[in-house]
Amino acid sequence: MASESRLPPPLRSLERPYNYVTRALVAGSYPLRGIYYFLRHPPFYPLFLGRLLPLSIISTLVYLILFVFAFLPQFAFLAIFHGRAAWLNAVVLVLGEGLVIIQGLFEGFFVDECRVDIFDATLINEDLESLVAPHRLLFPDAPNSVKKLGKPSSVAVYQPWSLVQIIELILCLPLNLIPYFGTPAFIIITGARLGTFAHYRWFELRGLDKKQRKAAIRNRSWEYTWFGTVAMILNLIPVLSFFFLLTSTAGSSLWAAELEHQMRQPVEAPRQTPEQDQDEPPPPYVDDPV
Repeated sequence: MASESRLPPPLRSLERPYNYVTRALVAGSYPLRGIYYFLRHPPFYPLFLGRLLPLSIISTLVYLILFVFAFLPQFAFLAIFHGRAAWLNAVVLVLGEGLVIIQGLFEGFFVDECRVDIFDATLINEDLESLVAPHRLLFPDAPNSVKKLGKPSSVAVYQPWSLVQIIELILCLPLNLIPYFGTPAFIIITGARLGTFAHYRWFELRGLDKKQRKAAIRNRSWEYTWFGTVAMILNLIPVLSFFFLLTSTAGSSLWAAELEHQMRQPVEAPRQTPEQDQDEPPPPYVDDPV
């Protein structure tokens, strides 16, 4: 998106940082927009209440156990180096440990199918049923997008379960031991990794191979970093983490729908000015001496 039209000439030197900040803010807004979108679509509610509410209760117990038995020892250790800021680092450290446990035990096996349904239903709501139809059975007469969804006719994955990702998350946990900068670094680094999976399902629907997916991720790596960072912050919120998984999925689908519509827009040919139109015959000659 060109910034020449947005910045006056005296500020053109700020064009590049302005562009980066704008792209980050737009991408980072999609997980938040997904919350509003999810809440405005009641047909999505059964997907959370029926499938993930029990898992939310289990995750609450996991966090409760961690905070009872692990928080105080870690806080006492971090207080030696961090002083008053130790409580924040200890909280994020415990939340990160809980996230590792929850991802390893539940997320990849019980949540992904629900996230695929949210992603596909959002695309249908955004007039992209033609993108979903080749990959799953749809019921066109159903009253809403969720009930339109039938059984997938091809592999349907929102975010592939990855042992490497869990190991990376574990290896990044010690970053919280670094005063002041450690916790933001942990969130951004793990969020950048999380963001690369934001459009895995979209790439799947478009039929991209591994090389094409990597190229697409590389072209939007800055945007995926900030989408993933905001989504990571939401994932660290106890009790609501599974709910925010679904809302971030809705946000990623909204983003994909916007990009898909942009790709489908016809490219308009440049209009010719009268001086450029070579095929138009000259005006007839009129001998009018007056």
